Amino acid sequence: MSNVPVLTLLEPEAPEAVAPCCPPLTERPLTAEEAERTARMFKALGDPVRLRLFSLVASHEGGEACVCDISDVGVSQPTVSHHLKKLKEAGLLTSERRGTWVYYRVEPSVVAAMGQFLTRAD
Repeated sequence: MSNVPVLTLLEPEAPEAVAPCCPPLTERPLTAEEAERTARMFKALGDPVRLRLFSLVASHEGGEACVCDISDVGVSQPTVSHHLKKLKEAGLLTSERRGTWVYYRVEPSVVAAMGQFLTRAD
């Protein structure tokens, strides 16, 4: 028997970059770091294919979607993978590998923070 650790494929992959960070836009000026992080999230959604993929995942039954269920967006499979990677790097999606498929889920805390960011503080 070996003491080599075994990587399980069922562990969710961690988002690489962005955590919710910012107060409502009207509350105070953003710091440079807050602006950078927030811009990354909105930039990721600025591409129509990414926005569509994000919408497909968010609206999918159960709040998660297999890549096999969302890949019909008019671009090749490698391009879909590229766009999903960009959404993950922006912290908007998380993923989990199950066998040969990857399942994506919207990161709710980040989406809530984006919504709050655009809400007027009174």
